[in-house]
Amino acid sequence: MPGLIRGVARTAVVAGTATAVSNNVSRRQAKKWSQQGPPVQSPYSYQVQAAPAPVYQQQPVAPPMAPPVAAPPPMPVLEAEPVEDVMVRMEKLAKLHTAGFVTDEEFASKKAELLQEL
Repeated sequence: MPGLIRGVARTAVVAGTATAVSNNVSRRQAKKWSQQGPPVQSPYSYQVQAAPAPVYQQQPVAPPMAPPVAAPPPMPVLEAEPVEDVMVRMEKLAKLHTAGFVTDEEFASKKAELLQEL
């Protein structure tokens, strides 16, 4: 930590010295120039003239537009349940039956329902 504090203190001293020297030089130059009198015009200097203010013309105002016609509200979309192919559903049912999750009676009744959908 002492090295850090020493570095910060050194930087502050250098910056303060530089500021003081710069201020002294600026004051000395200002005093010197004020004693010289009016500034001498150099053949290479030029006077900056302000550009004339631009003239703006008022743009014609467009006639008011008719209010937009309100669009009818969108029709409600009834989302249908995804319908699987009957054959795919029958294959799933058969797999459940072979795995033992569906009894023979449940399998027969559901199979009859699916066949009626064909």
